[in-house]
Amino acid sequence: MFSGIVERTGEVISLEKIDGGARLTVDAASLAQGVKLGDSVAHNGCCLTVSVIDGNHLSYDLLEETLRATNLGGLQPGHSVNLERSLAVGDRIGGHFVTGHVDGNATITKWEKQEGGDYTLEVEVPESCERYLVPKGCIALDGMSLTVGLVDGRRFNVWIIPHTREVTSLKHRQVGDRLNIEFDMLAKYTEKLLNQKHEN
Repeated sequence: MFSGIVERTGEVISLEKIDGGARLTVDAASLAQGVKLGDSVAHNGCCLTVSVIDGNHLSYDLLEETLRATNLGGLQPGHSVNLERSLAVGDRIGGHFVTGHVDGNATITKWEKQEGGDYTLEVEVPESCERYLVPKGCIALDGMSLTVGLVDGRRFNVWIIPHTREVTSLKHRQVGDRLNIEFDMLAKYTEKLLNQKHEN
């Protein structure tokens, strides 16, 4: 379980294809301190299990499904990824509960600086996912806990303060890039319960 508050960015060292998936190695810098084998670390919002530790370099084994369903399969050496370690009991939760299970990819359709220094990020979600978009609701994009702004069909925007842009991988993002998206799990549970009620 995560909170969607990015601790720092990491630099991709390599993404090597292996049978049944790939091995991702990331320079996690100071975040690697205290990390143990088997720990969970979110990369762009995707929960991964640490399989190898070599100093500040952390490696993870990725399944084909992970490569297909997330933007991790497109990583190249030098790319920046958002990192967050799993929550510990007693931690403050500054964002919202994020599972690290990516629902799909959203595409950046607008990424602009506004007067006053803030930024507006607009993305488009896959078909049929717009039902999870609620103004002022919670959403995770590349592991960042954000608040939904305006909603227009499959598109919505969020406001980004300069600090968030500078300390996350957003500063490297461009229109057309894909972001991992995780919708609020309360909405998904509610939807399933209501569907089961109607089926019965």
